[in-house]
Amino acid sequence: MLQLRLKAPYAAFRLFTAGSYRPTAPFLTPSAAYGLLLNLAAIESRRDDEQTAMTLTADNLPTCDVAVGAVSLPEVQSLYQQLHNYPVGQTGKERADDARGNKYNIQPIRRELLSDVDAYICLRSNDWLESRVREGLLLGARYRPEGKPRYGLPFLGDNNFLISVLREETSRVQAYWYVPVAPNQADPLSDLGRLTVRIDRQDTSRTVTRLYGRMETPALDIPSRAWTTIEPRGSQ
Repeated sequence: MLQLRLKAPYAAFRLFTAGSYRPTAPFLTPSAAYGLLLNLAAIESRRDDEQTAMTLTADNLPTCDVAVGAVSLPEVQSLYQQLHNYPVGQTGKERADDARGNKYNIQPIRRELLSDVDAYICLRSNDWLESRVREGLLLGARYRPEGKPRYGLPFLGDNNFLISVLREETSRVQAYWYVPVAPNQADPLSDLGRLTVRIDRQDTSRTVTRLYGRMETPALDIPSRAWTTIEPRGSQ
């Protein structure tokens, strides 16, 4: 098993929403944790079929079990920003020339973010992936298996939310573990919310989400039900 300690001043894990208010998931999602692990392991999670408008998810990504826990509880903050995009249809086309090729549809929105993130990402059930993540942690940008460089810097949701601490820990401290909500939930859970497990960039109806909650009592050992199996489509 591999256990990573992660600290960051800010993070955001966007839900599939539209409109002027953009919330964040209450905590690090299993899909985001998995994506970070792939980044460290220098495994490209995207592919381009040269036909589809969006970037697709790569085939044959590794399967593994992931657990996430909060060493300390992050706070939800919000801020106002200007959202720039290319509108659908003819909306705002009179501003296109003035923008000189830039995104000309501008609207104020409010974005949520998490502050003071201190978390665990734990990985099991895939020794090969664990080994690659450890190599990536050790070598950083110099890690180039198969001659392919790692894509970009690790970040948490928005590409300006960089990570301040990322290390493997062999001695854990207590954490509030996030577990899927069971049909007959016996113990109380806090911070209920839907977390993404697998994202389908081409067809959002195939994106997998589950209802999770935070255990109210911190624990040193990872509860068995905190583990989520990540099985990308076409995984190996």
